[in-house]
Amino acid sequence: MKKTIALSLLAGLLASGLNVNADTHGNVLTEGEIRKIDSASGRITLRHGPIENLQMPGMTMMFQAEPANQLEGLQAGDKVRFRAEKDNGNFVVTAIEKAE
Repeated sequence: MKKTIALSLLAGLLASGLNVNADTHGNVLTEGEIRKIDSASGRITLRHGPIENLQMPGMTMMFQAEPANQLEGLQAGDKVRFRAEKDNGNFVVTAIEKAE
């Protein structure tokens, strides 16, 4: 019975068109494309879709990456999934991975 309910909920989410990409903690990830990386400052410019947890529409903007070493191996043009947070008025990428 519990399995049927879980499958029904998942089917409903998929049918609604919600982004169900999630990191290992269950946080929804936003899809984007890297436009520029400044490794020295740990900043990344992303063209992204709506960021649900920040109630932000899709746009192109710069983020600080924390930790900055998560940008290693990424380059402009890569398609990614990422998690962004607002920290003391600054937008910070807290997790990022290449999209498959």
